Amino acid sequence: MAAQKWRVVKRSVDARQRELKVHLTILTDDQGKPIAKDAAIPLYEPPVFKDVHNASRSAIIIGAGPAGLFAALTLIEHGIKPIIYERGKEVSERKKDIALLNRNEGLNPESNYCFGEGGAGTFSDGKLFSRSKKRGNMQRVMELFHFFGAHDTVLYEAHAHIGSDKLPSIIKNIRECILSHGGEIHFETCVTSLKEVESRKTATLKDKSHFQTPIILAIGHSAHDTYRMLAAEGVALETKGFAMGVRAEHPQSLINRLMYHLKPSAISNQQSVIDFVGNASYSMVTQVDGRGVYSFCMCPGGHIVPAGSTPDTCVVNGMSASHRNSPYANSGMVVQINPEDIPGNDPLRGLEYQEALEREAFKQGQAPLNPPIKGGRYTAPAQRLKDFVEGRPSKNLPPCSYLPGLVPSRLDQWLPPHIGKRLQQGFRDFDKKYPGFLTNDAVIVGVESRSSSAVRIPRDPETLQSVSTPGLYPCGEGAGYAGGITSSALDGINAALKIAELA
Repeated sequence: MAAQKWRVVKRSVDARQRELKVHLTILTDDQGKPIAKDAAIPLYEPPVFKDVHNASRSAIIIGAGPAGLFAALTLIEHGIKPIIYERGKEVSERKKDIALLNRNEGLNPESNYCFGEGGAGTFSDGKLFSRSKKRGNMQRVMELFHFFGAHDTVLYEAHAHIGSDKLPSIIKNIRECILSHGGEIHFETCVTSLKEVESRKTATLKDKSHFQTPIILAIGHSAHDTYRMLAAEGVALETKGFAMGVRAEHPQSLINRLMYHLKPSAISNQQSVIDFVGNASYSMVTQVDGRGVYSFCMCPGGHIVPAGSTPDTCVVNGMSASHRNSPYANSGMVVQINPEDIPGNDPLRGLEYQEALEREAFKQGQAPLNPPIKGGRYTAPAQRLKDFVEGRPSKNLPPCSYLPGLVPSRLDQWLPPHIGKRLQQGFRDFDKKYPGFLTNDAVIVGVESRSSSAVRIPRDPETLQSVSTPGLYPCGEGAGYAGGITSSALDGINAALKIAELA
């Protein structure tokens, strides 16, 4: 008789002790017997989308990232027609622009790792992990991702991951669902004013003192030009704490040995462990001179990517494909920056701070070119990790996943001291916890500056509307109320639910 099967509802890897453990939560029937795999028990209640082609109510959504797309799905569930305006291209065309950028053949400011269908996480993240404790049904976000094509693992993995190679097809499925049920999506349409949208089809958003329809503002954390437009049109903004630093990349084999407590000589044993639990990740945090220094967006088996959205700036981020099988492990290593750390009272001063460091990183990445090419190649400044900590130049650099290429640079000298000095001590602290982490086999690449928005758009906690502009619903990372794919999606859902309550 064949052995019964059961359903895993939660899985996590515990590598805190010498003995590696995998924790599983198993769903059984009420007699304690395992549930057969083919039992007619639904994984979850599937969504029911209504036909909104001729709906009496509509709402405008600015931005087709996770906040905007999940807001649109929720509106359709409640019989409200979503009209989405997205400055970038649809996901398959966006791929072509990203390929050109990776080959150093130019940056499209409207279609890149930051802008386009699916938002920044589509090609520069792929992870569905969130530390968010905000109210809302995070599991429902995972269920919707699964409904549109994600693997079963997103329903039970503690640190769920789709992969930047798989997310585009899921985003396409979401788009087709929105369109087939009567929603509208206008690509390559940048909102340059709340009063009107400049596109082939002009739409008035604001008539004198009120919006014709509710507007969900889901612009993402890199839409600096949109923040400036909002400030010019009188929308309340405030400076928000954020973090900046570098992206550190190690050989994945080294991270596996450190995190899983493997002996370097036990190659066969190491591979069997990796085959079972996957490449290791890490999460590190310390305090240096009153500010947090921590890892961010860790990508096992991943790549470092050029994530800037404007010419003459250099920004890096990380991504992992679904199999996480690159020989490199990378992570943002960032320093906490509070509003009081930046002089002045301008609510946009955090943006200016980010942009200044991004321009310096671009300049440092162009150092071998004399004169530098304006808007030219997106080689990035880099330094071996131990050289950075000990304050010496790197005569050469180790292999790296960053496709546009690296240029040796003294990050220890040109990073602002309150970032650079704290990072140096932070790496020393991390090496105490995991001896061998601080090595010249690792490289740091600059700069990691878009960990989160430097601006918050204040909103009423009950209605989720802008405190200065009724009818405007700021949400997601761009509003300063989320920090990743899942929390942004949840925030978009919550905004849409508030609009549905007005019926």
